[in-house]
Amino acid sequence: MHSIEQYREDFLSYMETKIATKEPKNLYEPITYILGLGGKRLRPVLTLMSAEIFGADYKKAFDAALAIEVFHNFSLVHDDIMDEAPLRRGKETVHKKWDVNTGILSGDAMLIYSYQLFESYPPQAFKELMHLFSQTAMQVCEGQQYDVDFEERDDVSIPEYLRMIAYKTAVLVAAAMKMGAIIAETREDSQDLIYDFGKNLGIAFQLQDDYLDAFGDPKTFGKQVGGDIIENKKTFLYLKALEMGSPEQKRELEHLFSIKPQDAAHKIATVKELFVDTNAVTRTLQEIEDYTEKAFKTLELLNVSEDKKQLLRAFGTSLMQREV
Repeated sequence: MHSIEQYREDFLSYMETKIATKEPKNLYEPITYILGLGGKRLRPVLTLMSAEIFGADYKKAFDAALAIEVFHNFSLVHDDIMDEAPLRRGKETVHKKWDVNTGILSGDAMLIYSYQLFESYPPQAFKELMHLFSQTAMQVCEGQQYDVDFEERDDVSIPEYLRMIAYKTAVLVAAAMKMGAIIAETREDSQDLIYDFGKNLGIAFQLQDDYLDAFGDPKTFGKQVGGDIIENKKTFLYLKALEMGSPEQKRELEHLFSIKPQDAAHKIATVKELFVDTNAVTRTLQEIEDYTEKAFKTLELLNVSEDKKQLLRAFGTSLMQREV
């Protein structure tokens, strides 16, 4: 087995050979731009790792890994347009650097290219990969729509929120891992188990992201701390605080999430206090631990060697500690 860093380095080298600016420049330059902005490359690393765990040469999974990464970044380009976001990973978003029409069209080209990348696989693997990828892409769209809908609703439930983050974030992590298993031609039950591992880890990852958005270290989190509070996002923390708070705490929280003051510092501080006082923080951290443990329990059923299971456990642990 290779190290996570080795997978990442090899993937980036491969991506450089496949992604280039060509004519028309205004279509392809934004694609090389967004793919060059960095990031953890979590999903392609998982595809390569999964392929090798199930006995395949991980290099056979390069095209599937690139498809996942191109699709993920396509979704970011379109999400940024919908959110009118000015920055992505500290740099101008595509629609700000160029314009909205360019962002839409370049994003469309990325989506098409992500499907084309599967054409390098034999017929049976191609069919299975395409089925999984199309299903996942549709779920990501559904998750995004739920997220948009929740902005206008005051009755979002915790099960609804968990479904939204499962579709918007976790299924892509799960699919990345299952693709590696498909390429390795492993058994269907093993494919399903590695999918479940990825999905539960993806939900834990997103819940942790919600927590870090409020309570993370600004130096290491990589985004503006308190951003979800400023934008009145109904995260797990918020929904849990409403569920567990007193009538007075609930009223205060609902009021704070109905306003957008110019100076948000006081709002952020007050909301964080409410999250702590209602025990929403404790329950959120417990939920993260529960989903991580669910992911690890699936490994016990996986028919691979103990050292490979340990690699997946180590990966999950490091992901939860934001070392990856």
